[in-house]
Amino acid sequence: PISLRIAYFITLSTIFKMRLPSVLSAAMMATAVSGFAPSFNNQNQMRVSTNLNSMTLDGQDIRGPITPLGNFVLVRTKDSLSATGGGILLPDMSQERPTEGEVMSAGPGKLHPHTGVRITNPVSVGMSVLYGKFDGTPMTYDDEQMQMIRDDDIMLFYTGVKMTQKNVNPCRDYVLVKLDEEKLETESGVVIAAAVTKDDLPCVGTVFKVGEGRMSSTGEYTPSPVKIGQMVKFKDYAGNDVKIDGDEFSLVRMVDILCSTEIKD
Repeated sequence: PISLRIAYFITLSTIFKMRLPSVLSAAMMATAVSGFAPSFNNQNQMRVSTNLNSMTLDGQDIRGPITPLGNFVLVRTKDSLSATGGGILLPDMSQERPTEGEVMSAGPGKLHPHTGVRITNPVSVGMSVLYGKFDGTPMTYDDEQMQMIRDDDIMLFYTGVKMTQKNVNPCRDYVLVKLDEEKLETESGVVIAAAVTKDDLPCVGTVFKVGEGRMSSTGEYTPSPVKIGQMVKFKDYAGNDVKIDGDEFSLVRMVDILCSTEIKD
């Protein structure tokens, strides 16, 4: 009963005042009190311990969320979708690795090795990005498939659930080129799309969007040498094909564009 514990506590305090040093008496009284006083410290410690061990990295418990350094970006991979003839969207199992993902965390950016200028990261948490098929390092973070990539690997970024022609933005020195829809006619008169002929990859198109430009050692962007609406020709196999809203595009670096010309009205 509580009354007996209180009486016991008073008796102990009287004895300790006469015979034992103050430090020892305080320790023993605390032990007696803890027998009936609720202890919140143990509960808090257990709660903190549970939170610290709730995250895992490649199957190993870690003490907290990981923080990308420099120009690294932590991306949660998405399933790439492709449409069947009937318009049904299905996961594209033919791709060896998803190339689209959502930014979970991003570093502050890298320092230029010669000038020490901070080259800021072009993306932030919540954005979606498109990157090379074999870029980055795969990892399992909290039982989810993630990819640690560099900001240099990002070709395009956007905000929203789905990539559209309105919300996409080429990253830095990338140019989004809309490919010409050339058609070929066989001897029997059957018209097929040029994309069916795998050996002849299209390398001509119209500039649809341009990135901010190539960043210099001073942290400033060098503007794109081409502008929206121009027709361009780029190096063979230099483009990264992507389909947006049913149209075929190619992401090309500015340095891989060979020439440009104005389109006649």
